Amino acid sequence: MFTFPILAVRNIIERGTIDAANNGGFRNPYFGLRPGEGEVPGVWLVGDQGVYLMSNGKLADGDRPLVLYSEQCHPNGNPDWHDYKRRHFGGDDGIEFIDAEQLIPLFDRNFRCTHLNVQLSERQVSLSLITR
Repeated sequence: MFTFPILAVRNIIERGTIDAANNGGFRNPYFGLRPGEGEVPGVWLVGDQGVYLMSNGKLADGDRPLVLYSEQCHPNGNPDWHDYKRRHFGGDDGIEFIDAEQLIPLFDRNFRCTHLNVQLSERQVSLSLITR
């Protein structure tokens, strides 16, 4: 399971939307292998050096996406991040797209919740909210 503060996730979505408006749309999370899929507002759950959410708007040359590391899997904050990533994300690098149309209504129905939990299985991405 990977945990992210909801306000920071909203910022990731907003940044992706702004980047998309300024630079011609949303990036394809599947590197063009599935044209049109995932090219809408949302976030990328990325597993490589840690696990993090990343904004998905197209970027101007030299710009970087906004990134938010999970509380459990930040390479600078958790010395066991690599083992945690391998156990909960898998050993290989990868990207899972999470549509903003799933996230925003979930956040808006649960104002008292403070954090998003993302859990991966071999077949699905599960989202839940918690309060801390």
